[in-house]
Amino acid sequence: MSNSTFQNTLYYGYNLEVLRKHVKDESVDLIYLDPPFNSKADYNVLFKEVSGEESTAQIQAFSDFWIWDTEARKAYEYLTIQAPNDVANLTDAFFTFLGKNNMLAYLVMMGERLLELHRVLKPTGSIYLHCDSTASHYLKLMMDAIFGVENFRNEIVWKRFNFHADAIRFGRVADRILFYTKSGDYTFNKQYTPLKQEYIDTKFTRSDEKGKFRLDNPYEPSIRLFSTT
Repeated sequence: MSNSTFQNTLYYGYNLEVLRKHVKDESVDLIYLDPPFNSKADYNVLFKEVSGEESTAQIQAFSDFWIWDTEARKAYEYLTIQAPNDVANLTDAFFTFLGKNNMLAYLVMMGERLLELHRVLKPTGSIYLHCDSTASHYLKLMMDAIFGVENFRNEIVWKRFNFHADAIRFGRVADRILFYTKSGDYTFNKQYTPLKQEYIDTKFTRSDEKGKFRLDNPYEPSIRLFSTT
């Protein structure tokens, strides 16, 4: 964040309250969030003994199991009454389709927070929402309503390596990261890594006074010519 007040500051508390009370409008350049996935699991903070062994004492950090209760109803009412029309209409559509169930409770919880994240993000900022197949299709609709369909940039697929298949379906091998921006005027820094020498030696077999190069199909838009000096 550009505001020096936020530099090197860690907030501990209820995230929605912290966002509303402590984070200014359009003050954040980049948001990455890895929220609960509605996976219906409990996540615990484990303590270790001096020996390094896990202690029998644990604190339940949070339960990733959402239920339709008073808090969920309040979030639903907030989204349908105070949120922009697109968000309100989508939330009503979710209610019509899903009913008062755990998935709707999860989605209205996320909707409240995504609205605040949209508020604090700079016009040049970006947001990356990490989720999985449990609710990614619903979350994308919510992101479309809040950030705008035109500001969707990518769905990044993050392949897992610790998945487990079972007898009735394929293993879940990937998470999703939804990449949105606040506007069309956003910052995006391309990432580059050096080519391996073996790749250069086998692919860039021609050279001139400017360095090595390779011949390729200039009419195929997905192919680009590369050279190295």
